[in-house]
Amino acid sequence: MDQARSTISKIFNGEPHSYTRFNLTQNMEGDNSQVEMKLSSDMDRETGGNGVGDHHNYNSNCNPHVAQKIERTPKNLCFMAVATLLIFVIGYLIGYLVHEKKDLVPTCVASKVPFDEVVAVETGAAPLMNWEKVKKLLAEKVSADKLDSVFSEFSSDNHRAGSPGDEALGEKVLNRFKEYGMKTWTDEHFVKVQDPPASGYNTYHYKEKEEHPEGFLSYSANGAVKGQVLYAFFGEEKDFRTLRDHNINMTGKVMLVRAGRISFAEKVANAAKMGAAAVLIYPYPSDSSFGGTTELYGHVHLGSGDPYTPGFPSFNHTQFPPVQSSGLPNILAQTITFDMANSILKELGGPDAPEEWVSSNKLGSRNDVITVNVNNVLREKKITNVFGVFKGFVDPDRYVVIGAQRDACGAGFAASTVGTSVLVELARSISDMVKNDGFKPRRSIVFASWSAGEYGSVGATEWLEGYLSSLSMKAFAYIDLDGVVTGQNYFRVAASPLLHGLIESTLKEVTSLNKAVTLYSEFAKNNLEANVLEPLKLDNAAYPFLAFSGIPSLSFRFTSGNLDYPFFRTMLDTRAKLNLATYSHVPDLAAIATRFAGHMVLRLVHDHLLRMDVMKYSKIISSRVSQINNKFNSVLRVQPHVLPKALTMQWLMSAYGSYSRASSKLASDIQNSNMDDIEMCRILNDRIMTVERNLLSPYTSPRESPFRHILMGSGPHTMQALYSHLEALKLENPEADANLFHNQFALTTWTIQGCANSLAGDVWALDNEV
Repeated sequence: MDQARSTISKIFNGEPHSYTRFNLTQNMEGDNSQVEMKLSSDMDRETGGNGVGDHHNYNSNCNPHVAQKIERTPKNLCFMAVATLLIFVIGYLIGYLVHEKKDLVPTCVASKVPFDEVVAVETGAAPLMNWEKVKKLLAEKVSADKLDSVFSEFSSDNHRAGSPGDEALGEKVLNRFKEYGMKTWTDEHFVKVQDPPASGYNTYHYKEKEEHPEGFLSYSANGAVKGQVLYAFFGEEKDFRTLRDHNINMTGKVMLVRAGRISFAEKVANAAKMGAAAVLIYPYPSDSSFGGTTELYGHVHLGSGDPYTPGFPSFNHTQFPPVQSSGLPNILAQTITFDMANSILKELGGPDAPEEWVSSNKLGSRNDVITVNVNNVLREKKITNVFGVFKGFVDPDRYVVIGAQRDACGAGFAASTVGTSVLVELARSISDMVKNDGFKPRRSIVFASWSAGEYGSVGATEWLEGYLSSLSMKAFAYIDLDGVVTGQNYFRVAASPLLHGLIESTLKEVTSLNKAVTLYSEFAKNNLEANVLEPLKLDNAAYPFLAFSGIPSLSFRFTSGNLDYPFFRTMLDTRAKLNLATYSHVPDLAAIATRFAGHMVLRLVHDHLLRMDVMKYSKIISSRVSQINNKFNSVLRVQPHVLPKALTMQWLMSAYGSYSRASSKLASDIQNSNMDDIEMCRILNDRIMTVERNLLSPYTSPRESPFRHILMGSGPHTMQALYSHLEALKLENPEADANLFHNQFALTTWTIQGCANSLAGDVWALDNEV
């Protein structure tokens, strides 16, 4: 048979007497490439047979385009007859052999699955599993008993960032992710952090008494300072303004402030603006079990990530020049215990503290002199972030990220153990749904275990800096699990406005400790913004995702009140203390937190369109523009000479109008689009994803102002800064600068306009008045 096939091949596959030209054309509408074939003999007739045009001369000894005639001699006719007979015989033999082989092939039994049953096909709008079933499955997978066992596995008394304990926990998380069938990887960074001095403590000397607090604040300036102690309540901006209004000079002073309300870094930055030389921070125990000797730990970097690699990642062997974050303080900062602070406060002289501080303390006199010594040690540590992913079935390159910090200064049960346990347990639940229940997420879910969270979201921020160019186009949301259980009386959520609608619907679907009611019924009570929503603060791990990277982010927690959990950043953050704060309901509350986070994640990867409300930002921008306009007109009435004559509010109002129209147009496009069209859904989702990213000011340096979001960030580029600058111009504050305001006004306006342009979609769809 092989010989027969070879003979036939030689007969039909010899050198051609005429050549074929192929013209490949790409169909730009998305169809398969088409092949246009013309025989050269036809082309010769079209061109007159002269070979002019696209043809190439393949053989210089003969013209390939001219078919040679075969003479019909008796000899040739005989050869043709023999060849025809040979072909017939070979064909008969091939047919006979094929028939014999067919008889030897066993016949298949009838399939148990009828052919008329149609298998469901995944499309852009119709999931294989409806949402009600997804909710039910998640509720079945998550339980308090399972979480209780996970707590035991991930509890540790010593897991400071970069330590063997931190690495061991990371390995446990990684092994769990692998066990659940996730694709896993790790991300290493070499970061610089400050640890206590080799002696184990810094010191201060007050009225012939020296103290050695064991707590410390990473990233403080080092050195020794001697100056008057001055009490400044919580160290907020308004507290320092109160002191200034009482004609109290703060230059060179050592400020004594209470912990709470704002971050340690903000307290130190506020004091530095007033010319203070150092800050002492002490806890004010709201819990009787706190103890007067409890030490505080933390950091004072007004930013996130490694402050010695601002704006770029701290990968090993990077060759960036040595720089420092503008958020590093240039004054000393140190924590002291409540007992230490109380002994200082009792001996302070000077004027009484303001009545609004609800305090019987004195502010301090020139005789209340203190000397502070800080000698922290800067060290480089290797930290490891751990990741796992469930890939989506429709848009695998679009993903939601859910993460929790793994490290802590002590046991860190509320700060890190609960969040890590919820992360791992949610990964197990979704893995079970995918493997055993047929759930297929449209988009991918990335699980992240961060290190060095105690130093200011260092692990998370370094990852953002390392992969920002790809994350900004693919990561559409971040959900943070740090500190999700610190009490049980209230439920608080801090998030991007784009997610407020999804938050509300999720609250209505997840039940509370009282199984008869939902979280919405118990906590929101028809007023989500007043009862549940709160600002996303600088020291929240979700903040850099939103304000630095432009990724819609969310953080939530069960809490006992408006005050922070008192045992955060102390060695007392243990399971026993959290049991006291939650009446031993930690596993139950963690299970609810797991379901809440799971509902958010699964809804974002289940629906054909991302559940994000772009109209929400339209309301916020409108409110900010109105505030700035009112303040602008007020300045014109009082101090018209301080503003450039050519400057008007019309430009900013027009930019807002462009965003409003673009967001309305997107809503209209969604209503008029075919949701079964996967590509159409992807285009609409990409337009939604541009909003947060394009509210980052492109005109600011991440080193000087890393949180570039003009609405949720911080710095002179924000709309809040524009309002404050106008107030300073009105009061003719020496620090106010009309030209600088004009420049920031223009850049902020164009940032809003650029966001509107991006939201509108195609360049021909723009509807601008600017």
